[in-house]
Amino acid sequence: MQDFKGKTAVITGGASGIGFGMAEVFAEEQMNIVLADIEAPALEEAVARLESRQVSVTGVVTDTMRRESVANALAEATATFGNVHVLCNNAGVAGGQGLTWETPEEDWRWVLGVNFWGVLYGIQTFVPHMLEHGEAAHIVSTASLAGLIAGGGPYGVSKHGVLSLSEGLERDLRLVGANIGASVLCPGFVNTNIMTSERNRPDDLAAPPVEGSREPASGASGFLENGKQPREIGEIVLASIKADEFYILPHPAWDDFVRGRVEAVLRRTRPQEIDFEEITKRRARGEVF
Repeated sequence: MQDFKGKTAVITGGASGIGFGMAEVFAEEQMNIVLADIEAPALEEAVARLESRQVSVTGVVTDTMRRESVANALAEATATFGNVHVLCNNAGVAGGQGLTWETPEEDWRWVLGVNFWGVLYGIQTFVPHMLEHGEAAHIVSTASLAGLIAGGGPYGVSKHGVLSLSEGLERDLRLVGANIGASVLCPGFVNTNIMTSERNRPDDLAAPPVEGSREPASGASGFLENGKQPREIGEIVLASIKADEFYILPHPAWDDFVRGRVEAVLRRTRPQEIDFEEITKRRARGEVF
């Protein structure tokens, strides 16, 4: 996809973080922007920020855990701007506590509900629309480096799922000869507020604390604050869409860990663990994780 002027982008989780970073970059390409987010106050503020720059933008309160809410985002987008050409399945949360067999079901249902099912609902909702209008289009689904390295818990499982789902989507789009590209975004640390995503957890999925578990944000906030800025991720995403790149890895510093994971698989050994002391040393030398 090369022509963006006057086209429409829908971005879930678009009111902040990576989602808003992508919105800023797409807006500079003179696209119409639809921000879909579950936080109404943050959504209103994000829309106002873009409107102050003379951007054609609308906001739609969207709960990606609910198929009908995602369908409403499509309906609002087409009613306002017509055909949708870029979909960014970007909404995501962090969460999960305790050992694998102790993690509450509510944690699994919440994190996979947003991170995996939200992406699936986006694909199921928007692909038929894109196939019908037939114009050049592209879908970007946000996974994580957690989808490429050894890990676990609800977050890691959800991101591995998004990676596999995106690979299947890309294959299927080629199989039917669709004029739709697909990419999976696998960032490392980005300066966002994902570690405070508990603020958006539904009351019916509140989980009792697990004895001895760590807070989700423990040890991670510093890495996030020193990561890449959301706008930089947006710029990389735009360039990847133009180049029709499937795997979008904005943090080359993680390549050794991705390679190590694959090598461990081929050696048939136990999973390679992430050495955060090594990451800290390499960050001190100027590498961005």
